[in-house]
Amino acid sequence: MSPMIDLFDDYEVSFDDYEASFDSSGDSSPLICEYRDAVCLHFDGSHVQSAMYKHAPNELLLSYTRTMMNFLAFNNQPRHVGIIGLGGGSIPKYCYRRLPDTAISVAEISPEVIALRDRFLIPKDDDRFRIYCEDGAHFVRRQSGHFDVLLVDGFDDNGQPPQLCSRQFYSHCYRSLTSPGLLVVNVCDGEHLISRIRRSFRNQVIVADGGGSSSNTIVFAGKGNIPGVSEWSQKAEGIAQRLPIAQWAMIA
Repeated sequence: MSPMIDLFDDYEVSFDDYEASFDSSGDSSPLICEYRDAVCLHFDGSHVQSAMYKHAPNELLLSYTRTMMNFLAFNNQPRHVGIIGLGGGSIPKYCYRRLPDTAISVAEISPEVIALRDRFLIPKDDDRFRIYCEDGAHFVRRQSGHFDVLLVDGFDDNGQPPQLCSRQFYSHCYRSLTSPGLLVVNVCDGEHLISRIRRSFRNQVIVADGGGSSSNTIVFAGKGNIPGVSEWSQKAEGIAQRLPIAQWAMIA
């Protein structure tokens, strides 16, 4: 999830330059918003849950998603990536297109969000890509030692659900990873959540800014030793040169 202004980090224009048409019944159902150059998913009128370029639907528009993809500096050929939170599918799509040898499993609790997958050009389920209509907390609990990388980007209309913020949840995330493995969490206004992650991951944690004008914080937590900041930044620069991401938010 990202504040409304984040959508235009790369456009260098104001949100007011666009006329939006919301499909809304006044409840907390997902909203589709069409702009001149982008399609967005909202749960309310103040935050962008996901955004897709119309001219480049498989690229990463929001800056925090590019920051999360810095996991490639830790493991650039993961065998299995788990993702909690589908939204408009920005990261799942990117991983599917750019990591052809990687299996991708996505947990999304809302059938209404899943029903929008065609609108956001999310791939159909196949032998290496699958979306599960499931609570993310249940998803990790049954996945012991499965994931090389686990990305947590789960939000609803009230923010981050409590079941995706508990110490128990982060401990289950730790157990769901291979060794070594990496957890990547999109956190909003959650210093206490970072402390919980540190405890569950034995302080093997790096905290990154979400990039652009984002208020998001991205937490990288390793099951096993995690590279130092300077070493990771050098690796990320090499990854950025090989993968066509418009702008990388480097770890600070």
